[in-house]
Amino acid sequence: MNRSLMAAIATLLTALALSACAEPDKSPAQSLTTYKSATCGCCKVWVDHARDNGFDVVAKDVDDLNGVKKQHRIEPRYQSCHTSVSREGYVFEGHVPAKLIQRFLQNPPRGAYGLAVPGMPLGSPGMEVGNRFTPYQVMQLNEDGSSVVYAQIDAAGEQF
Repeated sequence: MNRSLMAAIATLLTALALSACAEPDKSPAQSLTTYKSATCGCCKVWVDHARDNGFDVVAKDVDDLNGVKKQHRIEPRYQSCHTSVSREGYVFEGHVPAKLIQRFLQNPPRGAYGLAVPGMPLGSPGMEVGNRFTPYQVMQLNEDGSSVVYAQIDAAGEQF
């Protein structure tokens, strides 16, 4: 073998060895602050769902959830038992599936400030009761006060 070929092979092997030793690319987890009641069990289960799906969640027990909802412009028709806020200031009300929060944060719809799952639909993340499930809609909340359906969840498996 000639010297230049041997040098090229040595360079390639060194580069491969160094890349194998490098730490994998770990992008920081999306963070959420979740405001909830200290006594709400389904909120704790939803926080676990979000954490299991890659979110760094800080859960804050608050006495005045209505005040939090008012501060974040969650109208009564969209309210649920907990309110989550991303570091970018987007709001996620109630039992929104983590995969939809991830999708929203990766490409926020123009004019939107968050998502909401009104009420507490049976079978939604955090509201699991055996194999019981009630179809529900995830609403996109817009800055102009309007809302549109962001996702229709017709089966439990569509949430995960």
